[in-house]
Amino acid sequence: MPVHPSLTGTEKKHWWLSNRKLVDKYIKDARTLIATQEQNDIVSALNLLDAALALSPRYEVALELKARSLLCLRRFRDVADMLQDYIPSLKLASEDSGSASADNSSTQLSRERVKLLSSNNSSSDSWDRDPSFKCFSVSDLKKKVMAGLCRNCEKEGQWRYLVLGQGCFHLGLMEDAMVLLQTGKRLATAAFRRESICWSDDSFSLANFPLASDISAAGVTASNQSPANAIVIPSRSVTELESVSQLLAHIKLLLRRRAAALAALDAGLYSEAIRHFSKIVDGRRGAPQGFLAECYMHRASAYRSAGRIAEAIADCNRTLALEPSCIQALDTRASLLETVRCLPDCLHDLEHLKLLYNAILRDRKLPGPAWKRHNVRYREIPGKLCALTTKIQQLKQRVASGETANVDYYALIGLRRGCSRSELERAHLLLCLKHKPDKSTSFIDRCDFADDRDLDSIKDRAKMSALLLYRLIQKGYSSVMTNIMEEEAAEKHRKKAAAALQAAQAAIQVQQSQTNHEPNQPPKTTSDKKQPTTPPANVFQGVFCRDLAAVGNLLSQVGFNRPLPVKYEALSC
Repeated sequence: MPVHPSLTGTEKKHWWLSNRKLVDKYIKDARTLIATQEQNDIVSALNLLDAALALSPRYEVALELKARSLLCLRRFRDVADMLQDYIPSLKLASEDSGSASADNSSTQLSRERVKLLSSNNSSSDSWDRDPSFKCFSVSDLKKKVMAGLCRNCEKEGQWRYLVLGQGCFHLGLMEDAMVLLQTGKRLATAAFRRESICWSDDSFSLANFPLASDISAAGVTASNQSPANAIVIPSRSVTELESVSQLLAHIKLLLRRRAAALAALDAGLYSEAIRHFSKIVDGRRGAPQGFLAECYMHRASAYRSAGRIAEAIADCNRTLALEPSCIQALDTRASLLETVRCLPDCLHDLEHLKLLYNAILRDRKLPGPAWKRHNVRYREIPGKLCALTTKIQQLKQRVASGETANVDYYALIGLRRGCSRSELERAHLLLCLKHKPDKSTSFIDRCDFADDRDLDSIKDRAKMSALLLYRLIQKGYSSVMTNIMEEEAAEKHRKKAAAALQAAQAAIQVQQSQTNHEPNQPPKTTSDKKQPTTPPANVFQGVFCRDLAAVGNLLSQVGFNRPLPVKYEALSC
């Protein structure tokens, strides 16, 4: 990086001339590097812009080029840190943490005066208001004079809306992004209309319009023409406004779906809330990291209210993978683990939460940058820490008494006591398909990260938490299946005993019925059964005498040598 000779003291020149020329040279070289749209060239241009801002801290052109370079490099956190005083919701955040420390009082007082566009009198010098002589530093005078020389009051601040709005979107500050982009689009359109009035018919040519297709390079390719041409080239391209319109439509869609989901959650329609949140997190178009973490946290609350403990724990795991310092996710997951009586894991989360509370009290501020949103206020931390310490002591006493093995796996899987084998297998299959460790990082593909350097750590956290949940589900399946098998064996044994008792009762009833059927008959002996049954004597005697009489009559009529008729032969036989 080139260093001006006046900074080293080797050469003495008039600083208001040498610094201005050096700043212009840095800006010119930075424009050339940014126009290539190469990452390395943009990084080099960013170094040049930092050098220019070191000489002229309030040079508006350098500030705009630096902000757009950071946006092109996807360093959205740096964009928000650079322009955090222009974020609309930062005033509320500063009021919530107003009692954090006295050291930050001056910064908080400055943030309370949030202005999206700085006024022309914002940089007025103290010696302008007070004509009396005052002692002041020469370096401060240089900064003020250079700021007054390099400022462009007409264009100042308008670029902050579009650049900061895009940065807020990627950071998950959806409401701020919508307000900033809408305002920037309106101002850019109005400026374009005002400038178009001054154009002549011959000025509408392709050479007068920027051809950059990227948003970050839209304001860089504008040429600086002399006033004699009477042609004003717009600093915002039509392509940028179209991209902003598409981004605004996407932001409004996400906010509408989140509003519908939160309304259903407040109304007790948990299935409807889960459906709306699932549309957001499973959408085809990605969403910012912070916004997705918030939606996962709300869906975990809906799953918890619906009694689906495993799904709620999984959403808490995803939230903590995206936002490791999310207090609400840690508290909710600890409560869920305590519900199913998984006390060791619950204690682990509570200890982590206690460390986070202690770090907040030590640093006297909430974790993360000033523009980051939290669901807890700083003044609530001491009371929460006392309650958390008491709860940790109670859980340690329960663990010492031997409650570690009494886990309610039925509540974890979402089954009733006494469920069947088919119900268990169906619930286990669905849980395995949803929470398989191989698919634990699939949600990362639909996430727009504020910094790609965090991707590896996010994947590691997601895999570890998903593996722990999967092992807990498998252990619960084995435990519940063992109980079901024992109940089936006991039921089979009861059925066999009931069948034997029923057969014995049936035999007794048959014997009693046979006894009741012949009550007055004496029992038969063996001699009675062997005696043959003979017909009455008078019946056979009558038939025999009638046959003899017929035979005697025939013999007397015809003699002994006369043949008998056929019927009598048969009768005699």
